[in-house]
Amino acid sequence: MPAPLVQVLLRRRGWFALAAVSATALSVGYASLETQQRKWIFQAARAPESTPAELEQAARAGGMESVWIEHLSPTTGRPIRLHGLWAGHADPGAPLLLYLHGARRDVGRSTFRVEQMRELGFSVLAVDYRGFGNSTDELPSETGVIEDAEAAWRWLAEHRPGRARYVFGHSLGGAIAVQLAARLADGAPAETPRGVIVEGTFTSIGDMFGTFKWGWLPISMLITERFDSLAAVPRIKSPLMIVHGSDDALVPSRFGQKLYEQATVAKRFVLIEGGTHSTTTWRGAEQYRAALREFFGLGQAG
Repeated sequence: MPAPLVQVLLRRRGWFALAAVSATALSVGYASLETQQRKWIFQAARAPESTPAELEQAARAGGMESVWIEHLSPTTGRPIRLHGLWAGHADPGAPLLLYLHGARRDVGRSTFRVEQMRELGFSVLAVDYRGFGNSTDELPSETGVIEDAEAAWRWLAEHRPGRARYVFGHSLGGAIAVQLAARLADGAPAETPRGVIVEGTFTSIGDMFGTFKWGWLPISMLITERFDSLAAVPRIKSPLMIVHGSDDALVPSRFGQKLYEQATVAKRFVLIEGGTHSTTTWRGAEQYRAALREFFGLGQAG
């Protein structure tokens, strides 16, 4: 955005600001605006190009397996190939967890969190959406990443049948988890997650924009990738655990509290004192363990 326009917007608000932003959007074109939003929201992290053998070797070095998930995107009609990591638990009957990472991450840079979830008693599948890691190189969208998460959910049922399935999402991954769980609630009961866990996530992209320096600008009509978790969370039929760090400066804990208040299922809000956006999982490891035991009935022996 040109500097003079920014200065005008900072001096004046209301309808004048709306007109200025709308004019800018029209000048660059709606398609370009949508593309820029998708780049900004996902900040998709591509991994260095590697062969399947190299990926498998790297995964095994961390006690995991490299997996591939293929599906046909209903939205684009194009084949999508997703790369993931499988971190099996020593207990062959351990519950399954689909791990959904946030923006700027890929599975290779999420292994410490995946390992933490395995230590909490899950066999974990962490997956890269299209545009991330070694998955199909395509600019991600809200619709696309939800399709990818659903494909990974089906993979768990097909490759590890008969076991309880949970879904976990951190930050943007939490918003994807909410949308996935809401979609699955409309399907067969067997597809409904046994539980949903989200950490450090937000109520919507519009609400997140409101926390920024220029959050007062009335641009909601221009947001194409909404991730409206506040509207989706009442549709979830699975028990819901919302975890947030009290010191999360990126996604304030009030967003987690709002999601908790809006949910209509069995629910629990876990506030980790001193937890930030990136430290809540390990700071709150014992709270996690206790909450999983008390709320979901998991890990009694641990």
